[in-house]
Amino acid sequence: MLTPELIEKAVAWLIATGLKLLFIIVVVLVLLRVCRVLSRRLEKVFMKGHEDEDSRKRAQTLSNLINQFLRVVVLVIAVMTILGALDIQIAPILATAGVAGLAVGFAAQSLIKDVINGFFIILWDQVRVGDVVRVAGRSGTVETVTLKMTVLRDFDGSVHYIPNGMIDAVTNLTRDFSRYVFDIGVSYFEDVDRVIKTLKKIDEDLRSDPAWKGDILEPLEVLGLDRFESSAVIIRARITTRPGRQWAAGREFNRRLKIAFDREGISIPFPHLTMFVGQDKSGKSAPLPIRIENAGGAGN
Repeated sequence: MLTPELIEKAVAWLIATGLKLLFIIVVVLVLLRVCRVLSRRLEKVFMKGHEDEDSRKRAQTLSNLINQFLRVVVLVIAVMTILGALDIQIAPILATAGVAGLAVGFAAQSLIKDVINGFFIILWDQVRVGDVVRVAGRSGTVETVTLKMTVLRDFDGSVHYIPNGMIDAVTNLTRDFSRYVFDIGVSYFEDVDRVIKTLKKIDEDLRSDPAWKGDILEPLEVLGLDRFESSAVIIRARITTRPGRQWAAGREFNRRLKIAFDREGISIPFPHLTMFVGQDKSGKSAPLPIRIENAGGAGN
């Protein structure tokens, strides 16, 4: 039952401590808002003088990391301040947390490894938001990079959460520039020089197209006749594109290549078998028995 004494104590607590806690909460909310604004300002600072896609992704990654760090600092200070406002001694809690932290540290080695790996991944600028990478047997577009984990979204929309401790190698497919490699098979009967000339003509037309000339950074590099396969000779070539545009440009080049080869009569071989009758030293061949069956019947 409420008594005047209890009501008086409650009012006194609200005035002395409640208002203090409310003030702390308001300050924390304001500081968290400031962290978000500051991270966005820092992103613009990191982008200053650099308008390319790589600089944008790096600036976004760094600003997100700084925002997360500042939020953790603000929340830790807020908790300690609230405990002090409630007249709870912080020193014993810190001492206990230190002992408990030592015990937990042995059980949290994987977490420590994740954080250390994540720190060096970000420090060395290996991965940025928006990059297409291959890590820990997974590939996809980087959506988030933190000290704890890297989040990828692959081509079919699946999201992969990869702890940074599992990342021992990073393959970045969209850093600075990208390349698409062509292994083009043509018939043994084709003139290789004519085929190479056709490839260069396709490249010239593609680079002169307003829809594609901004994506392709260099002319087609034809490396030459790379190898001999069972039913084709392989000509290797590659194009250099803006980061992340190699797949779209490669598919468009392949489309135009098929059209050009059809127009020029250049044969793209498919699996088949060519039989030659062997000859001995005198030039004679063994008889090759052939029987032709009329599937339509004797009357046809």
